[in-house]
Amino acid sequence: MEIKVNFLENLRLEAKFDDFTVTADQPIRYKGDGSAPSPFDYFLASSALCAAYFVKVYCKARDIPTEDIRLSQNNIVDPENRYNQIFQIQVELPDDISEKDRAGILRSIDRCTVKKVVQTEPEFKIETVENLDEDASIMAMGISEDVSNTMILGKDLPLEKTIANMTGMLESLGMKIEISSWRNIVPNVWSLHIRDAASPMCFTNGKGASKESALCSALGEFIERASCNFFYNDQYFGEEIANSDFVHYPNEKWFVLTENDSLPTGLMDDYCLDIYNPDGELQGSNLIDTNSGNFERGICTIPYVRQSDKQEVYFPSNLLENLFLSNGMSAGNNIHEAKVQCLSEIFERAVKRQIIEEEIVLPDVPEEVLAKYPGIQAGIAGLEEQGFPVLVKDASLGGQFPVMCVTLMNPRTGGVFASFGAHPSLEVALERSLTELLQGRSFEGLNDVPAPTFSSEAVSEPNNFVEHFIDSTGVISWRFFSAKSEYEFSEWDFSGTNEEESDSLMGILEALGKEVYVATFDDFGASACRILVPGYSEVYPVEDLIWDNTNKAIHFREDILNLHRLDDEELADLIARLDESEEDNYTEIKTLIGIEFDENTVWGQLTILELKILIHLALQQYEDAMELVASFLQYNDNTVERGLFYQAMNAVLEILLDDELELDDFIYNLRRMFGEEVMENVVGSVNGDVKFYGLTPTSTKLEGLDKHLRLIESYKKLHAARAARAAN
Repeated sequence: MEIKVNFLENLRLEAKFDDFTVTADQPIRYKGDGSAPSPFDYFLASSALCAAYFVKVYCKARDIPTEDIRLSQNNIVDPENRYNQIFQIQVELPDDISEKDRAGILRSIDRCTVKKVVQTEPEFKIETVENLDEDASIMAMGISEDVSNTMILGKDLPLEKTIANMTGMLESLGMKIEISSWRNIVPNVWSLHIRDAASPMCFTNGKGASKESALCSALGEFIERASCNFFYNDQYFGEEIANSDFVHYPNEKWFVLTENDSLPTGLMDDYCLDIYNPDGELQGSNLIDTNSGNFERGICTIPYVRQSDKQEVYFPSNLLENLFLSNGMSAGNNIHEAKVQCLSEIFERAVKRQIIEEEIVLPDVPEEVLAKYPGIQAGIAGLEEQGFPVLVKDASLGGQFPVMCVTLMNPRTGGVFASFGAHPSLEVALERSLTELLQGRSFEGLNDVPAPTFSSEAVSEPNNFVEHFIDSTGVISWRFFSAKSEYEFSEWDFSGTNEEESDSLMGILEALGKEVYVATFDDFGASACRILVPGYSEVYPVEDLIWDNTNKAIHFREDILNLHRLDDEELADLIARLDESEEDNYTEIKTLIGIEFDENTVWGQLTILELKILIHLALQQYEDAMELVASFLQYNDNTVERGLFYQAMNAVLEILLDDELELDDFIYNLRRMFGEEVMENVVGSVNGDVKFYGLTPTSTKLEGLDKHLRLIESYKKLHAARAARAAN
């Protein structure tokens, strides 16, 4: 994690990371102002807090109350060497906690990350650089330079060469990539999390049988998502980019909206229109892209090549961002390698969906077949030793598809996690199933997986597949665990060269009667592509284009960002449109309008419900406000401070709306109950002196929205690279 430090007045310092700012100072006796803890105080506190965190995680997983658990830490300093210290952590446990859990809590404290890092004696590298924002020396941290020729199945270059190539591409874009975490909790299963240090919203996860293959996976995913603009899905690019020569890609094509809002001629082809507009309800305005929101330019489309006849077909970028998420994106050492990954991913998701929704019972993989892959066996054994039974299944549906499945059961919680993987090689598909299972997860994280169900409606409900797609935490059927499989085991093999594998996988789709559309992206020097299989590779239902389109943001974004500038008539119109939209009141505003607010601010936690309350207060519509305040208090998961504000607001509104009560009669005790500051803001909100309490003014210029601006600056690097490439 990159932490940037600013030098403030006297000895005060300011550290900025993610959405947080931490201020440090020195005691007055050391010529500081004593306004904040010292850096070393923060270090000491981090150890105690980390220990307490692991206690909390342990207890939460076992429904053990923590109200009566107390923890403290003392640092005992060697009088002859002040750098030699003992950190003594003591925990006081209630009598009703069993001996087993007492031992478990102590083991959990022993796993404290701060403690383990200190015990490992971290190395400090101190150097000067020309530019902090451009230096990317930490990217390949932890990867040995001694080995230079590690080949794995599916890759046409050694891992080290692949990592070097991708690292160079990202450096050339001005991306400073940092590795924020590694995990290796069972043998031969590695995962890591990487992100853009300047814009942490741009992140990917990688997985593999080694740390090199996991890093290669994460970097490849980063490049594919940058190439396909996935990091910026649903986000507003701002006025500058919305009006630039191109918004997404130099070869994009814009279709002007028709007078009757019908779909413009030349948009997609008949095959796609039958899928995406079966009843003729889809309108042109449904396909305005969220990123630009530019109605005047019309519909932004990206050319894809139809594989059956190599003709270009123009797909609205809006349709891509609404239906496909990241499905079918990849980057590789060459275009064939990338296509194999894309197609494998598409089969993985489509077959997984079919198996889950149809409650198909899969055959077990015989032990003699598993024995051919000792590394995979060791990983499975590691899970079994931790008390997690594992099932290894053939998900090829009788050898039709290159898909495998590894399913973990958690006897502690009754939860089940079915992980699928696909590749023309059975070994690679099986390895991907296992590594996907533990990607970014600790053993504690496996306590969150849901229990199976006998409800067919629950497993076939569209959102269940979305949950499976996002993090594999959707539910599966108990029928999945029957011993009577519906298919015979097949030791399938679709492997060959990457070109042969790509052709083979394309052949499966052709046999299914599917049209395939491919777009390639080489603007950054990478071989990246995106593959669409309409009617097969979508993640969200097609109906979302009409009923739950992300470009609904366009109808609210400008007014919400200009909230403080709206007059009463415009505020009344905004709240009327919010009501008419029937959007869920608990939808976050940042999701509704595609703006990344700092989550530690009121804007960052603002919901439609709270926005409506604030508008009703600004309009002095007290009855409407009080009705919504009651809902807010009933289901509030906002901050304690915000909850207190609305508790006080509820009391004040009750008084104002009761003809027999006077606020002046209660104000003294209300101030004693909620404090002077809260009551000043509550009373100010009802009498008009305070408008939109807690919301700092902003506009479509995005001033003050640092988190979103960091995201846009990240996109501008890609935009500039594409413009330069197109100019040459």
